[in-house]
Amino acid sequence: MRLVVARCEVTYSGRLNAFLPESTRLLIFKADGSVLVHADAGGFKPLNWMTPPTVVEQDGDRIVVRKRSGRSEDRLEIRVAEVLADVEHDMGEAAGLEKDGVERDLQEALAERPGWAEEGLRLVRREWPTDIGPVDLMCRDADDGWVAVEIKRIGTIEAVEQLSRYLDFIRADPAKAECRGVLVAQTLKPQAVTLAESRGLRCVAVDLEVLRGEREPELTLFA
Repeated sequence: MRLVVARCEVTYSGRLNAFLPESTRLLIFKADGSVLVHADAGGFKPLNWMTPPTVVEQDGDRIVVRKRSGRSEDRLEIRVAEVLADVEHDMGEAAGLEKDGVERDLQEALAERPGWAEEGLRLVRREWPTDIGPVDLMCRDADDGWVAVEIKRIGTIEAVEQLSRYLDFIRADPAKAECRGVLVAQTLKPQAVTLAESRGLRCVAVDLEVLRGEREPELTLFA
């Protein structure tokens, strides 16, 4: 992994155009081809990023990151005015993410009964691998379309962002360009639901005890 702190300006072109004027930023270049541009604010989310596979080219004070997507190309151009720090670290082989008990149990239960997430779903594979991490469940729907299901104990904005990144990677494969995303959680934050719906993602709240058949679902009476 390469970490660069520099005064720079960043121009993105592709599905949309964006420009970041000159300022001090952290540039992260990961071994898998991911490139992230961070400010010293805004929490975990980068100002701009490119997911793998990418091609990174550097010529003097100019760094260009390119990614092909079908017939189009996304392009991130970084013009460096001043380098304040530039270090590289060999991170070695990463240990796999260990989910907490609830997430693991939810995944196992939904793998057996994917129809709880959406009627007609059938499981293709658990822990579907991508270059940016495994998708919890990869399924096909009643129309044989692809559906990526991400499972959390609590559905947050961060969970929506994670699922969105998985979908960006999955949809790069033309055969899965129409893949849909479903976020399943025991509890869903309202802000997360709003963000998910704005991106065309579904959110589903499930009760693990009901899913396991340990108790009956609550009945709702209508007048």
